[in-house]
Amino acid sequence: MTDPAYLLIGDGREYLLEPGAEFGTDLGVLEVPADAEHGDVIETHLGEAFEVRELRLPDLFDHLDRTGAPMMPRDVGLIMGHVGVAAGDRVLDAGTGTGILAAALGRTGARVRTYERDPEFADVARENMRIAGVTDQVDVRTGDLATILSEEPTGEEGTVDEDGMHDENDVEAPDADADPDADPNADPIDDRFDVLTLDTGDAPEIVAHAPDVLVPGGFLAAYSPFVEGTSEIVNAARAAGLDDVETLETIQREMDFSERGSRPSTAGVGHTGYLTFARRP
Repeated sequence: MTDPAYLLIGDGREYLLEPGAEFGTDLGVLEVPADAEHGDVIETHLGEAFEVRELRLPDLFDHLDRTGAPMMPRDVGLIMGHVGVAAGDRVLDAGTGTGILAAALGRTGARVRTYERDPEFADVARENMRIAGVTDQVDVRTGDLATILSEEPTGEEGTVDEDGMHDENDVEAPDADADPDADPNADPIDDRFDVLTLDTGDAPEIVAHAPDVLVPGGFLAAYSPFVEGTSEIVNAARAAGLDDVETLETIQREMDFSERGSRPSTAGVGHTGYLTFARRP
């Protein structure tokens, strides 16, 4: 296997470990073979068994290093389903944070360019992309997308055809030798994207540039935890002339089943945030 990390399950516990890793637990020392396969059973030196599993999005949410509250899987799923992201799509993202959304988008085969203002947060996100196995799909850059868009021209000719279509051969893979902390303003947004995703406080400023960075028919998806910020995003989308502007909130209720009866759980996360979607004409 070439997976950068595995999830090991045993005795009600989960550990995220890389091939060749050695990890001590109260159940004994775990040694992960370099050639471990999904479904293999590994025993500690005390004979406790752990099963090797492939990482999935919920596992990434539970185990990746966090730089703040990551986007919940329910919201990630709503975004991916609503914009219809597919392999080969180009996604422009701002507010990387932990990188859960960027990793999920990259795992579909989309090419993601994501911007994070905090250099330390960006470093954590890059490591998370490596663990998620999407370094070839997700390019984490240090910079403020709102500032870049306000200072640089966008959508230069030659990248997008007259009908808004793009040639996938024009999309360059992330440069492994590039300086991740180089001045982002020296690298303008000179092409257009199929999807624009935002999870940042200055989202309204970026939404104003959506017609410049999206292909015709391209989607905007913007997350905000508060009504006030959501209202600003909606107003910016309408002012930018975007179509199909709508805001959704995902509420999930887990069901409890017991001898006494069945009812929605009184525990868990209720509100997470608001998602505003729109589409470029």
